[in-house]
Amino acid sequence: MQGVDSISTGSQAKRLPMAEFIVLMALMTALIALSIDAMLPALDVIGYDLKSASAQQNYLIVSLFFAGMAAGQLFFGPFADARGRRLTILLGLVIFILGTAICYFARSIEVLLLGRLIQAFGVSGPRIASMALIRDLYKGDAMARVMSFIMLVFILIPMLAPMIGQVVIQLFGWRHLFTLFALFGVITGIWFFARQGETLKRQDRQRFKWRQFGHSLIWLVKHPVVMGSTIGLGTIFGAFIGYLSASQTIFQHIYDTGSYFPVLFAVLAFSIGIASLVNSLLVMRLGMKKLAQWATTMCIVFSLFLLVCTIVYAGKPPLVLLLITLFIGFFFIGILFGNLNSMAMEPVGHIAGVGAAFIGSFSSIIAASVGVLISQQVSNSLVPIGVGFTVFSTITFLSVAYAIKKPGQNDRAKGA
Repeated sequence: MQGVDSISTGSQAKRLPMAEFIVLMALMTALIALSIDAMLPALDVIGYDLKSASAQQNYLIVSLFFAGMAAGQLFFGPFADARGRRLTILLGLVIFILGTAICYFARSIEVLLLGRLIQAFGVSGPRIASMALIRDLYKGDAMARVMSFIMLVFILIPMLAPMIGQVVIQLFGWRHLFTLFALFGVITGIWFFARQGETLKRQDRQRFKWRQFGHSLIWLVKHPVVMGSTIGLGTIFGAFIGYLSASQTIFQHIYDTGSYFPVLFAVLAFSIGIASLVNSLLVMRLGMKKLAQWATTMCIVFSLFLLVCTIVYAGKPPLVLLLITLFIGFFFIGILFGNLNSMAMEPVGHIAGVGAAFIGSFSSIIAASVGVLISQQVSNSLVPIGVGFTVFSTITFLSVAYAIKKPGQNDRAKGA
């Protein structure tokens, strides 16, 4: 994994042991998953306490988080290239904790949603800096393999988060979910600053200039691999967010599973963990592009089957059939997550911060829009979930095909 061809030469930072590096990067990015998935059992309670207008407004607690991330990543990307990865993470964590405090003291749903936007803006710092840091140290299929291992550890958080969230709500109340988020961020931050050095050398830092930033964005938009992979990532993740935002309604209202919701959620999330393990074993042999091609094809098959099931059973397939279908489908989506991110990041090593910002922000804007579009249609039927996965899996397939078949632009654009 650490052969000469696998390691980027952009940094001479002291390397952590691989296992520690993977766990640390996984926890750094898992702050996002914890901030989203631990909230899921609390949506109804929060809506009731803060007198929200509807269940659909409660869904915004999840989907607006991605809108805040989109804005945050545009700021933190250039910041990470100009000021380094460590300062980016520090600033992001401070803003995240500020947003967390606003959510804790919120007395209306509108104030809580504002706090969630600030939280998301801040958590973009660790997310972007971690991606850029990984790209500083690895490239190509080796990066995809490292990302798969990170995803394997990372997936434990969304698997356990709803259970943890439910326990916190029952013992302490929903406001202390935000206490949990703050503690997690502080502890992870202390570990990072104690152990991980700066990976962007001072001579490689790029002072922010609007003109240069514009040139970089144009280069990214014109790059087939970057754009195709980013659009594909945004659309498939958006379909997944549609399910995620409505998951409490699906399992606790449509299927009336009650307290079993976190368990069912964890079982389905485990599928993505299996996919990450399989991907880490196959990506060095088959390559991320081939795996992405295969996974997008299977996502369409899964989506069509899900759509047919929801129509045939009038919007409510048998729970066992639904769980089996989603488990299989999420496996293929899990294959896509790490590979599409790595495909998009591969050409942008010379502007890793801006590249990660563009990829993360643009895919988040797409994902948030798609997620809101789907989740707002869910009330007592799963047909919108089936339609959403089918439409956006197809767009993902076309986007990935464009990224793979179009030759990339290997030369750096002037000013990029």
